[in-house]
Parts: sequence; C-alpha cells; structure tokens
Amino acid sequence: MTIDRQTVAKVAHLARIKVAEDRLDSLAMELDEIVAWVEQLGEVDTDGVRPMASATDMVAAWRDDVITDGGYADRVVANAPDPQGDFYTVPKVVE
Repeated sequence: MTIDRQTVAKVAHLARIKVAEDRLDSLAMELDEIVAWVEQLGEVDTDGVRPMASATDMVAAWRDDVITDGGYADRVVANAPDPQGDFYTVPKVVE
C-alpha cells in the first residue's frame, strides 16, 4: 500500500489536524514506511504460537462475583460540594 500526499491531506482533514503543505510529502514517506513495516509483520510465520494477553505466563486471580454497595458511602460523597446524606445533589435539568 502506498500512501501519497493526497491521502495524508485527507486523513489530516478527517482527523481535524492542521498539517502544513510543506510537511505532506515527508509525512507521506514516514507513514508509508510504517505501513510497509506493519505489512512485513504479516509475513512472520506464527503457526504454533499461542495467542497471549501478557508477556508473562500468569493466571488471573479469581474472586466471587458478589454485588455490594461498597459499604463506604460517606467516603464516596466526602468531596461532594453539597451532599444530602449518602447522595450527590445535582442541578435540576427537567422542569
């Protein structure tokens, strides 16, 4: 895949990024090199390689899935500007 000046300008426009005209060619070359490197990764033989979620071999800790209220509502609303008991007060938005 070749990334040209027009593609860089279009992507910059869609991303709402202001790119100077004199930078379009150099950005196109840089992005083209990045895409070529990513395409190279597709050529790597990964047969027999297990998918992994982490670089270290570890087992996730399990816990019981128990629904609680947290038990510390007073700490939750401690920094609220105007708490009412264990609740936040917010401005009325519907009349």
